[in-house]
Amino acid sequence: MSVAPPRTSLLLLAYLAFVSLGLPDGLLGVGWPSISAEFGVPTGAVGLVLTAGTIGYLTSSVLAGFTLARLGVGRLLAGSTLLASLALTGYANAPALTVLIGCALVLGLGSGAIDSGLNAYAAGAFGPRHMNWMHAFFGLGVAIGPLVMTAMLSTGAGWRWGYAVTAAAQLALATAFALTVGAWRDRTAGSPPPHAAPVDRTVGARPDDSVVVPAGHGGLVDDSAVAGHGGPVDDPAAAGHGGSAVPAGVRIADTLRLPAVWFGALAFAVYVAIEVSAGLYAFLLLTEGRGVSAAAAGVAVSGYWGSLFVGRVVQGLVAERLGTARVLRGSLLGMAVGAVLIALPAPGWVTVAGLVVLGFAAAPVFPLLTLSTAERVGRQHADRVIGVQIGAAGIGAALIPAGLGVLLGDTSVRLLGPALTVLAVALLVAHAAAARQTAAPPPTH
Repeated sequence: MSVAPPRTSLLLLAYLAFVSLGLPDGLLGVGWPSISAEFGVPTGAVGLVLTAGTIGYLTSSVLAGFTLARLGVGRLLAGSTLLASLALTGYANAPALTVLIGCALVLGLGSGAIDSGLNAYAAGAFGPRHMNWMHAFFGLGVAIGPLVMTAMLSTGAGWRWGYAVTAAAQLALATAFALTVGAWRDRTAGSPPPHAAPVDRTVGARPDDSVVVPAGHGGLVDDSAVAGHGGPVDDPAAAGHGGSAVPAGVRIADTLRLPAVWFGALAFAVYVAIEVSAGLYAFLLLTEGRGVSAAAAGVAVSGYWGSLFVGRVVQGLVAERLGTARVLRGSLLGMAVGAVLIALPAPGWVTVAGLVVLGFAAAPVFPLLTLSTAERVGRQHADRVIGVQIGAAGIGAALIPAGLGVLLGDTSVRLLGPALTVLAVALLVAHAAAARQTAAPPPTH
């Protein structure tokens, strides 16, 4: 029996790591109604958990570049995965919401470092195709999460066991990382070690020449659009490593003065808010607002995340043939259609259909918005603007779903559909406004 080469073994381990990394993101939406009822807190309190997790994720992602240099990829992955396992164990045993919030912060710290460490390694060792599919496996994990939580609730084990099972998976992964520390030291030649950065943790990928951009929630984009964000580039002058990403004389003020920057940032914030809010509150809408059983609602939420995964793979191929602009416009319109279906006071199956339409349509939006950044603001501003957009996405992922949770808790969960519809229309308007803007040419000397 032949032994798989170390690179293949590490590739498979990276895939499993991203499945495990996605699991916690799929647990909260199904588990939150039980959690909030047990702790006696309103629906909107989930925003505190989201915000704490986002703070931890962004913090560790920024610091990962420094810790990578000292610890190495293998030790960073082993330690961060162990930290995530401990945080999930804390979830399973939390006596109060305050403890849960603290665990969310710790989980974010571990998750951000895992993301950054794996992508820093993969950008130089796996190549663009495997980078894409590594993130597709994250989508698989997010889709499995609701099924795990649904199974625990359906059998009467309770929400805590959903987190306990996921904690055990993370612990097994931490052990695997620890046993392969030495193997992670080798990196395939041909790509310099990139600076670690927070990366896409949303489902799916484009199955062609794409690399990952930093994001709390996001996607995959073409190499040429994101030089300096963890992927190989052809032009050293355009790369963020080994050359200047921004032409001399282009000031930060020049970039921030462009209206397209802020319309684009708004589009990113609203898009991620729709994606997160739909996954987070769909279970509550289906069970309390549409009379769907908890088991069926859990499967439906899993189907929503699964449609994002499938949609990103399928529509990545379609975008190559039809063009980025055409697919992006169709996807934004499809998101609005899905939101309207969710908003209709109709039987539960219509709401489920709306979730699937919304997820499938939303799948390519983040990567295509990122890919078209240079078209909106000019290539000389693109690298800076991508950073602004990713920051806006992180803010949108935490603040807007939190505010929506307060709204639903104070009024009715049936307002989720109308709220998503308003956000979808706002996304269409923000994108149209950004697309109409033209960037000023860089100053010449």
